[in-house]
Amino acid sequence: MNKFLKEFKDRGYFYQCTSEKELSELLNNEKIKGYIGFDCTAESLHVGSLLQIMCLRLLQKHGHRPIVLLGGGTTRIGDPSGKDKTRKILNEKEIERNIKSIEKILKKFLITDNSKTKPIFVNNYSWLKKLNYISFLRDIGKHFTINKMLTFESVKTRLDREQSLSYMEFSYMILQAYDFLELNKKENCSLQIGGSDQWGNIVNGTELIKRHSSKQVYGLTTPLITLASGAKMGKTETGAIWLDEKLLSAYDYWQFWRNVDDRDVIKFLKMFTDLDVEEINKIMNKDINQLKIKLANETTSMLHGEKASRKAEQAAKEVFSGKSLGSNLPSIKISKQNLNKNIDIIELVILSKLEKSKSEVRRLIKGNAIKLNDEIISDEKLIISDKFFQKNYLKLSIGKKRHIKIEFN
Repeated sequence: MNKFLKEFKDRGYFYQCTSEKELSELLNNEKIKGYIGFDCTAESLHVGSLLQIMCLRLLQKHGHRPIVLLGGGTTRIGDPSGKDKTRKILNEKEIERNIKSIEKILKKFLITDNSKTKPIFVNNYSWLKKLNYISFLRDIGKHFTINKMLTFESVKTRLDREQSLSYMEFSYMILQAYDFLELNKKENCSLQIGGSDQWGNIVNGTELIKRHSSKQVYGLTTPLITLASGAKMGKTETGAIWLDEKLLSAYDYWQFWRNVDDRDVIKFLKMFTDLDVEEINKIMNKDINQLKIKLANETTSMLHGEKASRKAEQAAKEVFSGKSLGSNLPSIKISKQNLNKNIDIIELVILSKLEKSKSEVRRLIKGNAIKLNDEIISDEKLIISDKFFQKNYLKLSIGKKRHIKIEFN
């Protein structure tokens, strides 16, 4: 088996492949270009996209060149896969802002200084905006049958639930197939990788290229990743685990990995770090807490750098020991003017963004889950005065795992 495909399987990335034997032979004989598409519906990707990013890293590791397609065009429509309602349509400025932000994030994960493997960034709006509707229907639309399109899971699910599916969304699969065709023509791209929910769209692309250009190309999908708890990867009780530090601090990112379920640790070490699979197999029976710290350090170093990872680990140790207010904790600033307004503990928690709902904060206070400077707060009407600030800052904690330092501005 080809080395790239073997590692792809060993790390748990493999779900389905079109013509696997032929793809293996191609990868053995030449260096190829493979692409993954990312919609630009938010200014950051979250951990749910991390598996796809790791696939791009793996392509580079084996000497192949990744193409990152940023869906400036298809984001204007919306992929119905996995959705039960029409996506909110963003304006052009929002989409362009998101594209720039996402590209910046992806460059943190990918090697950009090797001319043979550096990523190619493309925006499908550059060709989709030029489409002539009549020509597109004649040249591309003729290769698709409504009968087959209605069998795809993304369409069937919506129709079975009697939920509306606009013609705009229905057309998405044709446009994604057309993206593959364009990349094959422009960049000689011969592989598309995507999540298992993209299988139908990817197969459409391989078949379109075969009919249109008589060329053999390939599709490869990854499994849907869920946590051992059954929750969807990337979503937590406190919100999405963003890859942009403006939306989620390096400390909170480190904490997410440090606190994963014991049952997920070995799987995630294989999927989301660069550690050799053989090395992971050798250490898999070590102390689970040490393995979790290893996971947190490796994943945080990859995104935020080794220095940020070390600081996050140190902050966690300081909080756990209770000897310090946590000099390395993520922090927010509060003005003395705010304190003069007699803000209470509930407002302080909302201000910290550790919680969004006042009713949830009240519930946490009743459960003795909120602390100021490691002291349990039981009075939901407690007014925050400067007496709580030691050396101009205080530590706010929710449970054992969520902490933030609040400083005087």
